[in-house]
Amino acid sequence: MSRFYEAGPLAKVGINLFYGYGYNFYRQENQLRADDQRVRQMACSLLSRARAGIDEAEARYRRDNIAPPTRANPFPDATIVANAQTLERLGREVGALEGQIRHQPVPENDRMAQRYRQEAGTLAALAEKDAVLVGQAELLRSMLEGVAGDAMLAGKREIEVGIAAITATLRERQTFLL
Repeated sequence: MSRFYEAGPLAKVGINLFYGYGYNFYRQENQLRADDQRVRQMACSLLSRARAGIDEAEARYRRDNIAPPTRANPFPDATIVANAQTLERLGREVGALEGQIRHQPVPENDRMAQRYRQEAGTLAALAEKDAVLVGQAELLRSMLEGVAGDAMLAGKREIEVGIAAITATLRERQTFLL
């Protein structure tokens, strides 16, 4: 019988190659880590779309409401400028959330961390928190994508509550990893 049919030695060679490349596709922790990265990428994508909706609404609001300057009125109405700045601030806050989610850490697998927690259990708990994060991001995106600036200003309080909720979920996730 050829050496190519002996499963035991071939499996050892395969495992050595997996660890030699630094990644074993069949370890549950690696699958959970990949899921975590994918879920966070999804949340970032949803928040990016929400940010784009706010930016588009802000630009349309400025274009529609700020009249060209005249000698009689050289400056735009202060209320309109304040509303445009509010939309701009909301867009910045949503963009900041996207950046924070993108740079969230995942648990490391060093010996000190292994003393206090199991990597698979920690990653599974993070996946639950990230699922909540994606749900919140989707809700925010659905509130902001394709909505006019006036409607956003009318629902500003709810948008701010959504941003605060996502921020709280991020803090909870960070606290969990301490």
